[in-house]
Amino acid sequence: MMWKAARSAASSLRHSRRWMSTAIPGPCIVYKRGADILHDPWFNKDTGFPLTERDRLGLRGLLPPRVISFEHQYARFMESYLSLQKNTQGQPNNIVSLAKWRILNRLHDRNETLYYRVLIDNIKNFAPIIYTPTVGLVCQNYSGLFRRPRGMYFSAKDKGEMMSMIYNWPGRQVDMIVLTDGSRILGLGDLGVQGIGIPIGKLDMYVAAAGINPQRILPVMLDVGTNNPKLLEDPLYLGLRQPRLEGDEYLAVVDEFIEAVHARWPKAVVQFEDFQMKWAFETLDRYRKRFCMFNDDIQGTAGVALAGLLGAVRAQGRPLTDFANQKIVVVGAGSAGLGVLKMALQAVSRMIESTADSHFFLLDKDGLITKERKVIDPAAAPFAKSHSEIEGLGLGEGSSLIEVVKKVKPHVLLGLSGVGGVFNEQVLRAMRESDSTKPAIFAMSNPTANAECSAADAFKYAGENIVFASGSPFENVDLGNGKVGHVNQANNMYLFPGIGLGSLVSGARIITDKMLQAAAECLASYITDEEIQNGILYPSIDSIRDITAEVGAAVLREAVAEEVAEGHGDVGLKELSHMSKEETVQHVKNNMWFPIYSPLVHEK
Repeated sequence: MMWKAARSAASSLRHSRRWMSTAIPGPCIVYKRGADILHDPWFNKDTGFPLTERDRLGLRGLLPPRVISFEHQYARFMESYLSLQKNTQGQPNNIVSLAKWRILNRLHDRNETLYYRVLIDNIKNFAPIIYTPTVGLVCQNYSGLFRRPRGMYFSAKDKGEMMSMIYNWPGRQVDMIVLTDGSRILGLGDLGVQGIGIPIGKLDMYVAAAGINPQRILPVMLDVGTNNPKLLEDPLYLGLRQPRLEGDEYLAVVDEFIEAVHARWPKAVVQFEDFQMKWAFETLDRYRKRFCMFNDDIQGTAGVALAGLLGAVRAQGRPLTDFANQKIVVVGAGSAGLGVLKMALQAVSRMIESTADSHFFLLDKDGLITKERKVIDPAAAPFAKSHSEIEGLGLGEGSSLIEVVKKVKPHVLLGLSGVGGVFNEQVLRAMRESDSTKPAIFAMSNPTANAECSAADAFKYAGENIVFASGSPFENVDLGNGKVGHVNQANNMYLFPGIGLGSLVSGARIITDKMLQAAAECLASYITDEEIQNGILYPSIDSIRDITAEVGAAVLREAVAEEVAEGHGDVGLKELSHMSKEETVQHVKNNMWFPIYSPLVHEK
């Protein structure tokens, strides 16, 4: 049965030609021969090298004599994966997830072309393994899992050397860089150098969803120490054993790295990922007007959330302009929560030409944030409530979540707190009294253990007539009588690949707020009215390449409109500015890499 399932997967591979050019792929020049090629995962085809290639590359005798087709290799891997799945049934989830990650990682280490084809064709099943939520488990155990280096590591000890170090990377061209300092990995906190798993997973999604050429990606860990005592005492820990740098010392390290990257690859797009809040906002403000960069936790999360919030308005049968009247309670005043509020406020301002934000309520671990609070983070200050705004509701500084929900009766309850279960039974039941005919509950924290509530609890306690979204995947909920409670995964994977790809293909000098808003609005419009009425806010991840192409094209068009685009490759600004909407989508698709074995030609 497993072999039949693997054969079926190979059959679907033969028919999945939408993203593959029908032309014979051009040759790829290599500067290696013999075993060196077999040890290079980018060029290695395993037993797929044809006999003529084996002759000209010095591979005869180094491989078994039979040539195995790409389809057969694909089916063989899928059979191994399905066998693993069967043999691990009944074991704890973390053990099963890591076993699946290992088998995919081994393929990644050996044969990148086959790895990315398997990933693209099975994205719905494999994204939770290479990305959220398993990537959090991988980061927690990374020092013990480490086998083969991937990406680059710049540490506080490398100060003064980064401009020369950047040339140690063998790739001549880099289009996409994902950078972390490991200070706030998902909802898991400071994981130091082990946070490198996040850039690796994000860039795998860039390849699978956006078609970024994997030879042109670079995961980066900026190791400035860790304040995690367990890691500092762990004999296997691979990072610097020192407290985190702070203040000007910290910024000097980031500055030096950014300058080095820009010097070698001035057109590369840099994505900041999982920085603690104070540095997330500081670095975004510091670099966004000078380099083509964005922070996914602040801006990507905000865009995905905004798309879902606009969908929730549609689910109520109301016009999108009614978004300005939505009462939204946000739990979590970190970079993600504040990013959502900032983008939501921008959307409201465009709709009603006002900066009023009286319908937004922000809570942190100390409760409702008001202007009466003695110490307020500057980034949260614009969303602090004044006494006059809340006295009529019977709320005050530090009011608890249950108090706020009961008295505000919000249309939307949105969690980005990183605190698992904070939307408890009492809070969810209070959402039954929402002023919305179809209240929305967004439990967006990752990984799964940190979700504010489960899908099952949301539908059980808040009622069947809700719209539910989560950051990590949950199964749809059987409501009985043939009804289904749809689970929407409000994950950044719907946006960041398109933001990066659109910025790259447009040749954008910087990434503006309007480019990000265009991405969010494009995602929101992707869902049909019929799907919205059924509680579906986000499209199926199976169509992630189509979604990314549409989002990327929207970003490209806005970059041209704002005059920050310079063109990319052979297509200049003049050509981009004369493209129709349909032509921009096709242009973005034409720039998406697809994994297929190319003929290899040796050159000395």
